[in-house]
Amino acid sequence: MDILVLNSGSSSLKYDLYRWEKKQSIAKGLVERVTQGDSFITHEVIGREAVTVKRDCPTHREAVDLIMEVLTGTENGVIDDIHQIKAVGHRVVHGGEKFHKSVIIDDTALNTFRKLSDLAPLHNPPNITGIEAAREALPNIPHVAIMDTAWHQTMPEHAYIYPLPYEWYTENHIRKYGFHGSSLLYVAKRAAVLLGKSPFETNLVLAHIGNGVSFNAVRNGISVDTSMGFTPMEGAVMGTRPGDHDAAIDLYMMEKLGISVKEMNVLLNKKSGLLGITGQYIDRRDIAAAAAAGDERARLAIEIESYRGRKYIGAYLAVLGSADALVFTAGVGEMSPLMREKMTSGLEAFDIAVDPEKNGLSRTRNAETEITVADSGVRIFVIPTDEEFVMVEDTVALLEGRYDVHTNFTYSFQDPGYVNRLREEAFAREIEEKPELLKIRASAFPG
Repeated sequence: MDILVLNSGSSSLKYDLYRWEKKQSIAKGLVERVTQGDSFITHEVIGREAVTVKRDCPTHREAVDLIMEVLTGTENGVIDDIHQIKAVGHRVVHGGEKFHKSVIIDDTALNTFRKLSDLAPLHNPPNITGIEAAREALPNIPHVAIMDTAWHQTMPEHAYIYPLPYEWYTENHIRKYGFHGSSLLYVAKRAAVLLGKSPFETNLVLAHIGNGVSFNAVRNGISVDTSMGFTPMEGAVMGTRPGDHDAAIDLYMMEKLGISVKEMNVLLNKKSGLLGITGQYIDRRDIAAAAAAGDERARLAIEIESYRGRKYIGAYLAVLGSADALVFTAGVGEMSPLMREKMTSGLEAFDIAVDPEKNGLSRTRNAETEITVADSGVRIFVIPTDEEFVMVEDTVALLEGRYDVHTNFTYSFQDPGYVNRLREEAFAREIEEKPELLKIRASAFPG
């Protein structure tokens, strides 16, 4: 049974085709610059070199068609016919309080996602566009929604209720929801494997650091607090979002500049954060290079982001009382030794200490690594996330009628012997050039 998973962004469409019987991904890729012109797809197949195909995709429907064409093509394809795809799993950022777990998409669910779009304006609309395009292209198979918010539905009331008029919650559903759920679920379960413990006996601080950033406190295997809130704007500093700040600033500047709510929403979601500080950069690599070249605002952006991240780590250690591990994941968390070092600097009193050499080596998206100093009580892992695999598992389990909330469900990647073959092959190529990576590879079978 082949399962396709789609992660639709405003100008991109990420995909992964998974062959369930073999428990492996057989192809994955990304269509970029959708709706923008000069679109192209990067397509990876296990055992082959990645290929790039250029094709204009004015809408997500053309992007879906391009994915279907590449998957079935004689040169780069992996299936004979699109009818081999038996279901499609879709990432949906905001499920509100309506959804505590993944669901099969019907018109009612799709209408609910539309109603929730103003809560995640950067994500839900393109998620819905991708769903509509895929349902049009593949109308006769089940489509499944996997919600980012579902993982956090275990938070207690005192963590998710805001100190605002209580009627805002009861009548308008104003509360903390949290996001990045599929990613956080995956790395939490994998961290438990690396610790050799039941996931429900582990306390973790998780740091998902990409363009969007969220921190997560996990007690006994479930989410008890997270930095993102009612929308993905709250919390840590992000690529284009400010994170925590005084809400009165927004009111003051709206009046001073004479701008509308809609205009302020654009400023907060798309023109703040690291971009707002630096004036030109979102990518942390660009910021680090500019800082090294003497750009003072770039240096300041690094200090602000790392300082606020360190505060969240400390806050969640206080929430948990004790932690088994600190986990870094997502693009920056996986690939930036600088940000990991600066976010953990000064946390030795909490028994957290990064080994500088190990941290410097850990720049791979193909293997789980450990960067802890030998005598640190809290282990520090860098775990490449795999949201798509969570989506596949949820989709298959729904089709087979055995799916449940994660506290009653065991994922295949919780097996200590689990291997992602695509990543394993890529890692084998990496260590040919950088064999020292083997020294920091984390394992469920130490020694």
